[in-house]
Amino acid sequence: MNHSTDQVNARKEDHSAQKEPLLFLCHRIPFPPNKGDKIRSFNILKKLSEQYEVHLGCFIDDPFDKQYVSGLEKYCASIFHLDQHKMLSKIKGLTGFLTNKPITLPYYFDKRMQQWTYRVIAQHKIRKVFVYSSSMAQYVQENSAQTSQFSSLDRIIDFVDIDSDKWRQYAMKKTGLANWFFNREYRLLAQIENDICAEFDHSLFVSPDEAQLFSERQALALKNKVHGLLNGVDIHFFDPKKQFEQEVLVPNQPFIAFTGAMDYWANVDAVLWFTEHVWPLVLAKKPEAIFCIVGGNPSSDVIALAKQQGVLVTGRVNDVRPFINEAQCVVAPLQIARGIQNKVLEAMSLNKAIVVTPMAMEGINANANEAVVITDDIEEYAQACLTFLANKETERFSSREWIIEHFTWPQTLEPLLGFFTRKDDSNGSN
Repeated sequence: MNHSTDQVNARKEDHSAQKEPLLFLCHRIPFPPNKGDKIRSFNILKKLSEQYEVHLGCFIDDPFDKQYVSGLEKYCASIFHLDQHKMLSKIKGLTGFLTNKPITLPYYFDKRMQQWTYRVIAQHKIRKVFVYSSSMAQYVQENSAQTSQFSSLDRIIDFVDIDSDKWRQYAMKKTGLANWFFNREYRLLAQIENDICAEFDHSLFVSPDEAQLFSERQALALKNKVHGLLNGVDIHFFDPKKQFEQEVLVPNQPFIAFTGAMDYWANVDAVLWFTEHVWPLVLAKKPEAIFCIVGGNPSSDVIALAKQQGVLVTGRVNDVRPFINEAQCVVAPLQIARGIQNKVLEAMSLNKAIVVTPMAMEGINANANEAVVITDDIEEYAQACLTFLANKETERFSSREWIIEHFTWPQTLEPLLGFFTRKDDSNGSN
């Protein structure tokens, strides 16, 4: 069986004469922008491609996404991608116990990606590198005498979230061996994150709140390297005035929606909490209500929820917008979270009522109002859902105005290009 694809796709146009080359390393193919990390990575890549000739190296962890490689060719001079099989990667990850490394590093390490990285830097005389996620920094870190040339590169990393802190949050929910395992990953990954920050020129995070939290654990000399770069939302795509394609699974009666990748632990944990604690209170007052869980690759725990009264698990859908648009409200009951929740931005852009936990609102910082309920109290959460379900028609609110004012991609990514400064600029080089 062929376990990987090793290919370079050259862009048809040759922009080498006009644009400086840039290496972009990403842990998951940044297209299509249909889930949290890919929405951000795609928009950053698109922005960088305006000024740089981008050479992209990434993994593909979902065979479904291989069909979309060609969609990146208009933004990239070359694309190198490897298939990532999750079970094999998990086995590789366990080797971290032998080397005292977090499992995240061997999980995402592949010699072919490393060899390609060396080759593309040399062939294209690359001086600028953008790394998306801490797991990919290892390909351009100075871990031996052979990689000392990396110190001359302008290296920027987008951590997005403080991944190590997610492991700390996971550990808090576990006992025994699982608690030890998650705490180990938290401790080792936190040290790796600190090392990357010390070595790279700039460290970006998805919000000022996230950047501040990370900065607090850095030495004084490193704090000026840490920056918030907000997520945005495509307000033209998530526009309530648009006509959306038909989705047969959209309920034809009042329903509540949750959207997200349903193999992502924080999302799984959120819907499990909601169905266990909040949903019974909703059904007690409105037994005909529907809770619609929308997102690809639902875990076995999520699939099992479909056996409960009023719960619909859709799996992968072509267009998430009809589910948001026709819902009475969107919920984001996250109990584990870092950074900014795209699901909240998208619902607000479509002017939908939302009921969210304080964690889900972090980084967005919209105030509670008639369309935005922020609570982690179970009874208050259920009552808010019932209030929105009681609306005879899908009421429109003014949340979109907040998004247009604060969270469009041109606004949020405006500082991005300014983070790249040539190390030799101060010496008068061009």
